Amino acid sequence: MTLVLEGVSKKVGASVHIDDVSMTLERGSLNVLLGATLAGKTSLMRLMAGLDAPSGGRILVDGRDVTGWPVQRRSVAMVYQQFINYPSLSVYENIASPLRVAGLPASEIETRVQDAARLLKLEPYLDRKPLNLSGGQQQRTAIARALVKRADLVLLDEPLANLDYKLREELREELPRVFAASGAIFVYATTEPSEALLLGGNTATLFEGRVTQFGTTPQVYRKPQDLVTARVFSDPPLNTLTIRKSGGSATLSTGGQVLATDVLATVPDGDYTVGFRAHHLSLVSSGGDEITIPASVSVAEITGSESYVHLDAGEHRFVSLVPGVQRLEPGLSITAYLDPRHLFLFDPTGRLAAASTAQKAA
Repeated sequence: MTLVLEGVSKKVGASVHIDDVSMTLERGSLNVLLGATLAGKTSLMRLMAGLDAPSGGRILVDGRDVTGWPVQRRSVAMVYQQFINYPSLSVYENIASPLRVAGLPASEIETRVQDAARLLKLEPYLDRKPLNLSGGQQQRTAIARALVKRADLVLLDEPLANLDYKLREELREELPRVFAASGAIFVYATTEPSEALLLGGNTATLFEGRVTQFGTTPQVYRKPQDLVTARVFSDPPLNTLTIRKSGGSATLSTGGQVLATDVLATVPDGDYTVGFRAHHLSLVSSGGDEITIPASVSVAEITGSESYVHLDAGEHRFVSLVPGVQRLEPGLSITAYLDPRHLFLFDPTGRLAAASTAQKAA
């Protein structure tokens, strides 16, 4: 199965929920929809499923126009944030329920349920009721019920959002294996860039109902086409400052001038927005040709093996992700170091003007 969206849009009154989305999803692919809350992820999934009809554009499956088809005529399964299981039924019966509704023979139901249970490591729990399961086991049950239908399109709308950290990490590690074994088209919505990177596959970044970029996950992360995409795919938020390049030097909005080396040397004179991620802003000099940024500590957040250090530099607020425990007092004057090999340059329209060679591989 190939799913194609051609100029799909969705309007509700004067509000635009989805704006001119075109993309192609291939059989056996994992496709992540990445964006903040209200970016349009759920709205786009509902259009793919046939739960809503688009206001414009077409949806095609294997070349056939299914734009007006309701969800009942499509081979679709969906998993939501909430654990939607039948509390009075065992895990086995929860997984088997869509197959019984479809009227499949008992032998086929048994085979499919056991296969799904094995894939999602639910075999020891098939006789239990959902309320006797952990949150992760309940969500596995919901995913198994979706997989057992052997639908061509499986939609997962932030399925791990309501789990605690340990359970999210456990399922994040398992899901790529589950997806690879299925062969369906998977669409997975998340607000977390780290989750998109862990899952891999393809990523579509969404902002205000628009798909700003779609491609392989490493490609979108390493070379965003515009400033909006770079911001969507950065957590902590993307650090930015502005520069004015003139000849062999550039003036920074944080103050001072630097030599126009590396990526700065590849663009014409003019004004640019510089984007860089938190792990590329260091508090320790490497001794190379770095951009130095005088700053003061706003707050240091210790996460265990790493620390997020929030810095004030003039009118700018930056975040540096540094290794180890950093107990830095607010107001402390400090120098931050930015490697010019790890920069994105965006022109005044927000389009990517250049990305450093090191950044492309970062």
